[in-house]
Amino acid sequence: MLASKGNVFLIGPMGSGKTAVGRHLARMLRFTFYDSDADIEARTGVDIPFIFEKEGEPGFRIREKDSIERLTLLKSIVLATGGGAVIDPDNRRVLAERGVVVYLATSIDQQLERTRHARHRPLLNDTDPEQKLHELMQRRAVLYAEIADFTVSTDGRRVQLVAEEIQQELRRAQVP
Repeated sequence: MLASKGNVFLIGPMGSGKTAVGRHLARMLRFTFYDSDADIEARTGVDIPFIFEKEGEPGFRIREKDSIERLTLLKSIVLATGGGAVIDPDNRRVLAERGVVVYLATSIDQQLERTRHARHRPLLNDTDPEQKLHELMQRRAVLYAEIADFTVSTDGRRVQLVAEEIQQELRRAQVP
């Protein structure tokens, strides 16, 4: 049952609003907010693009797996995960077992709008961002849907409204 899980984990593609919505939702629920990417940066002392440059995506994914394993053991948290966190089967398992998983769905157009000025998106560097986002979504959408307890669209919506919708869904789930 959703209500007994005690944590909320946000999954979805880059630019779907996981960090912004997560911060707002955590305040509303009086939970502690964590972001797996920020956790990795804090633990390594370097930013995500630097890790990608030095260790490649595989090195980053190892660090991400460790971060998710550790953070999901905490209680009363909202965790914003990286867009690719669902690639790893162990990540999908611990997210599904240890919290309510909310898929923040968004269109490619919205992702392009939200990420176009970002310099901290290593997967979009040196490539056609639109083509890359389509490619990532093709591989990951089924994985997001597989573990999501429910899905909320963030397209063209204010952070507060998305957070309120999640809170309403969580309340609804607590009713026997």
